[in-house]
Amino acid sequence: MINGIDCPKNILSIKDTLETLQGKWKLLILFALGAEPKRFNQIAQEVKGISDKVLSNELKSLETNTLITRTAVDTYPPTVEYSITPHGQSLQRVVEELHLWGIEHRKVIMEK
Repeated sequence: MINGIDCPKNILSIKDTLETLQGKWKLLILFALGAEPKRFNQIAQEVKGISDKVLSNELKSLETNTLITRTAVDTYPPTVEYSITPHGQSLQRVVEELHLWGIEHRKVIMEK
């Protein structure tokens, strides 16, 4: 809890979280994968504005951090699907809270 007490362990855990989720795309990618597995192009269509190169790098980072899995599907032509892991799903509350905060923040900013 943020209460003004200087605690290096708390700072370290927040730092770890920020390093894992750094950038503006990772949470959006996780959100896009929340309902069902998707192929690369499906993710790219849902996460507007992300380049293929950045999406590829972000997917690799999310996979390295065990937040998503990459599965090669034995089809013709071969396809790859990405899905969120249980560890990635553990961020659902965080994403929901960010969503709610964003709605309130937008209201505050628009009232200026």
